[in-house]
Amino acid sequence: MKRFCFVIHPLSLQDVARYEPGAKGKGDAIMRKIMSWMPPWAVVHVTGVRTPDGRETEGWFVSAPLLPEQMIEFPREQVYERIVAAIRIGAELGADVAGLGAFTAVVGDGGVTVNERSPIPVTTGNSLTIKAGIDSLFRGAREMEVDASRATAVVVGATGSIGSACAELIAPHVERLVLVARNETRLRKFAETKAAHYPCETSWTTDVNEGVRRGQLIVTATSSTQDVIEPESLQTGAVVCELSLPHDVSVRVSGERPDVLVVEGGNVLVPGNPRFERIREPGTEFDLNLPPKTVLACMGETMVLALEERIEPFTLGRGIDLRKVVEIGEMADRCGFAPASMRAFDAAITPERIAATKAAAHARRKEVVA
Repeated sequence: MKRFCFVIHPLSLQDVARYEPGAKGKGDAIMRKIMSWMPPWAVVHVTGVRTPDGRETEGWFVSAPLLPEQMIEFPREQVYERIVAAIRIGAELGADVAGLGAFTAVVGDGGVTVNERSPIPVTTGNSLTIKAGIDSLFRGAREMEVDASRATAVVVGATGSIGSACAELIAPHVERLVLVARNETRLRKFAETKAAHYPCETSWTTDVNEGVRRGQLIVTATSSTQDVIEPESLQTGAVVCELSLPHDVSVRVSGERPDVLVVEGGNVLVPGNPRFERIREPGTEFDLNLPPKTVLACMGETMVLALEERIEPFTLGRGIDLRKVVEIGEMADRCGFAPASMRAFDAAITPERIAATKAAAHARRKEVVA
């Protein structure tokens, strides 16, 4: 049996307090200082991952305890050192392949340097994240009765590794595509080279609000630590697929835009009977803040590689090989991974909620016409 480890880190100070109750009541400055020197440690032992044909894997989640803004602000070498130290812990526990979670997959060169310094192969998990995200976007479109072939899609973060791959996969299925990114030079080059060959009408902008206003289908995949998409920018009945952690979509959208469907795109169901047990408190389940048997797709990619005994740096760097997106999807299917139930803002999207969203969109359109 091949085993895996996956590097995690807190996305906010609320995350820290949720997983370490002793941190509650401590000042933000003190917590940030503590985290700046805190070494990595193994947090979770994962067992019970089992394919329909009987293959199994186990693994560990190892924390590299830095906040997203610390990953960006700290010297790059210091961050690399923290991530590689976390992987070494996983390797010493028996892992054969490592996955990078959230900003550990974003910082620097998208895992290339970390892989070079790691004792075991490393993957960012972005290939399965992209596959799961595209599936969620079009699933949301079907639920909201948006005809994708006549729609305008918007990719926010279009020049990033996930965003650029999403743009290429979405382009054949929509009428128009709007590319959004902050760096105008990079975005213009992307639009004039790769996007110029897409089979749909394409345009680009560095203004997020202006770009989002044009679309009925939106994918957001930035590395921002701040809200990127606000309720005022969204069309009535729009579908927004969120692939970023921390989230790009303002929580105000959930309260102020009942006519918009937001879906967290990168979740998958794990085959078997997976358990996520806290190592420091044996017998206690680790709260992933997801439904039972559900993990982020980037975690799922690492598990799939272990189950398939593909001990290799499957996804690395800024450019995503779309053939690998297809391949990891096939491997995940073979291993029994499945699309997870739709969620948004840490809650399930029920059929009743979809019906209410469609009704709110219909009512809003009638108001506009009147």
